[in-house]
Amino acid sequence: MAEPEPLPEMSTEKAAEKTAEETADKTEAVAFLKSLLNKNLRISTTDGRLFIGTFKCTDTHSNVVLSLTYEYRQPSQQKLAEAAASSTALGKGTVTADMTSRYLGLIVVPGHHIVKMEVEEFPSQVKNRSILERKDIYVGRL
Repeated sequence: MAEPEPLPEMSTEKAAEKTAEETADKTEAVAFLKSLLNKNLRISTTDGRLFIGTFKCTDTHSNVVLSLTYEYRQPSQQKLAEAAASSTALGKGTVTADMTSRYLGLIVVPGHHIVKMEVEEFPSQVKNRSILERKDIYVGRL
C-alpha cells in the first residue's frame, strides 16, 4: 500500500487570517440572526406550505422556531375544481381559490424542509427605522 501524500501545510499567518475571517463571518451571522428575533417571518417549505409567525430561535441544524404561527396550504384539487366550475358558471375567465389556513401556535420548522425565508415588514416599519441602520445603503460610508 502506498502512503497517502501529506497535505500542504498552511503558514501560521494564513491560518490565523483564515480563523479571523471565519470569526468575523460567524459574528456577523449571529448579529443578523439576533436582529431577526421577534420579527414576523414567512417560511416556505418543500411541500408547498407557508408558515407565518414570530421568529424565536434557531439551532445549528437550521431548524427554526416560530410562535403565534399560521399555516397556509394550497387548495385541494376538489376545491380548485369547484372554483373553476363556479367561475365558468358566472362567465369569469379567471379562477380564484383561497389558501387553506389554520392557527398552529408554537412550531419548529425543520431546516431541511425550508425553501425560502422572508422577513415580513410593512412600509410603516421600514419608514420608522433609522436611516443609519440601513447597512445596505451605508456600508463603508460612515
